[in-house]
Amino acid sequence: MTHTVAEIAHALGLEAAGDDSLEIDGVAEPADAGPRQLAMAMKPEYAEKLGQGRARAAMLWDGADWQGMALDAAILAPRPRYALSALSAMMDPGQGYTAGIHPMSSIDETAKLGRNVSVGPFSVIGPGVVIGDDSVIGPQVLVGQDTRIGEGALLHAGAKIGARCTIGARFIGHFNCVVGNDGFSFVTPEASGVEKARESLGDQGEAKGQPWARIASLGGVTIGDEVEVGAAAAIDRGTVRDTRIGNGTKIDNQVQVGHNTVVGEHTLLCGQVGIAGSVTIGDFVVLAGQVGVSDNIRIGDNVICGGSTIVLSSIPAGRVMLGYPAMKMDQHLEVYKALRRLPRMARDVAELRKAVSKPGSND
Repeated sequence: MTHTVAEIAHALGLEAAGDDSLEIDGVAEPADAGPRQLAMAMKPEYAEKLGQGRARAAMLWDGADWQGMALDAAILAPRPRYALSALSAMMDPGQGYTAGIHPMSSIDETAKLGRNVSVGPFSVIGPGVVIGDDSVIGPQVLVGQDTRIGEGALLHAGAKIGARCTIGARFIGHFNCVVGNDGFSFVTPEASGVEKARESLGDQGEAKGQPWARIASLGGVTIGDEVEVGAAAAIDRGTVRDTRIGNGTKIDNQVQVGHNTVVGEHTLLCGQVGIAGSVTIGDFVVLAGQVGVSDNIRIGDNVICGGSTIVLSSIPAGRVMLGYPAMKMDQHLEVYKALRRLPRMARDVAELRKAVSKPGSND
């Protein structure tokens, strides 16, 4: 996979400087880059390490003095990290999935596969499945009954899509992700201790153990276009209506999305986020790593929750939240600073109490 500097710059819509006929085989960090690799020196602090490598060309920021860095060529980008998105796609050699239908796959005779669809070994395509053109189904993938997947999908090895799911175009499902497993929904014959504790916020009263009865998930999962689901992530199907994921939303590894939840468009759910059932999340929301969201609440558009935030109540649009329980980030930082001062304050109070309690201290 070889490109000239000129070809790369043209593909990215950027300016090439210097000897743009140089051939590039890949990309590397500045200190590790060889003469046929494009060094990712996207910030001045990264460019300082160019001398440790052997790069002849680099991706740099607008206005960078590439000649002063002893380079033969450069690609200059107003926002280099954004340019890296298209560049990485150009340079990605992929996972090596082969074209065509592997003879060791199992495809139901009622399934409909579009043009140029490939299916890897030990994959199972169920009855009534529809898969769009140019999709790649890796090895050991399951696509359940009556599920529909749009064009250009990529299901990596081990991905599992349950029955009656609807997935849009250019979906990416990473290794061992699961879409459409049953929701975690159980009920007791009488009000359970959990229900009583929620009402009282304390003692559950006279408690008795009860067996849990399973509520089947009759809904499915509906996913829009350009959605990505990370490795070992799970999206539960709805109890009656579908769980929904909007266009352009990206879901990281080991994320749990509970039944009946609705996630808006272009939202980021980072690693180990856990979302309980029947949550509504708006558009352009970012939930950082290990954020937890309680059930039956709403998170408005453009909300950002910092890492390990625990959301126990609804959040209006545009808020930046942090902490457990979640509060506005500036307020949380103020509380945290006060918390760090508590030991010193306790010592000061103890000293004051000693001084006041000494005989004759009022003289």
